[in-house]
Amino acid sequence: MALKTKNVAGNIRKIREYRDYTQDYLAAKLKISQNAYSKIELGYSKLTIDRLFQIAAILEVEVSHLLTLNHNDLIKIIADDENRTVAAS
Repeated sequence: MALKTKNVAGNIRKIREYRDYTQDYLAAKLKISQNAYSKIELGYSKLTIDRLFQIAAILEVEVSHLLTLNHNDLIKIIADDENRTVAAS
């Protein structure tokens, strides 16, 4: 279970970095301190379902992607989605 928590936390961090969002930005959106947000990314804090959905919405990703994919697959899916959006415009 601990490994799974670290994977989810790592996925959140990777997408945040990919989007060029700071921890301060996400913390402000979630109405928590940067320190509390940092603990989420490090896997020190347990995520509630509610909080997971909030983070996914801010990062503009599906919750299932945060839960199931490894970091590299996740970045590829996000980039592909964005490329399709740009092409459709």
